[in-house]
Amino acid sequence: MDPLPSFAVRRAVDSDAATLRAIAVEAYEGYLPRMRDQRPGPMDADYDELVTSAEVWVVTDGTADIKGFVVLLPSPDDFVLDNVAVRPENHGQGYGRHLLALAEKRAIAVGAKVIRLYTHETMVENQRLYERIGYVETSRRDDRGFGRVFFEKRIEP
Repeated sequence: MDPLPSFAVRRAVDSDAATLRAIAVEAYEGYLPRMRDQRPGPMDADYDELVTSAEVWVVTDGTADIKGFVVLLPSPDDFVLDNVAVRPENHGQGYGRHLLALAEKRAIAVGAKVIRLYTHETMVENQRLYERIGYVETSRRDDRGFGRVFFEKRIEP
């Protein structure tokens, strides 16, 4: 049996942008057939800009190899989990859950009372995961041409 990976987390730096873009494409391309003519936003995001304008964190196994990342958008009123992506070959190893736990720690650190996120209505696996870890669905609606499911989670310091 393979040992469980150890997790190392750090803020993303400018030189990570190309890797983040590649991970996003790998992580989201499996949804393309479900979404028909739409592409998940993270596949086309400007990671050069996000690294400088948002909180972008990467997770590794203690090496330089980035396994996944999370994009967080803190604001005075809430905390938006904009994107979480893990390389498909690393699914099921805890990297995504580690990043989601980091999002909660960061929300607490900035004094946020709630984390908000949304996912595409066809990404049912994500919806089930969010519900399992305490997120509550708040609405389903069309948002900029995408059928989205909105979630939030109250944060207790």
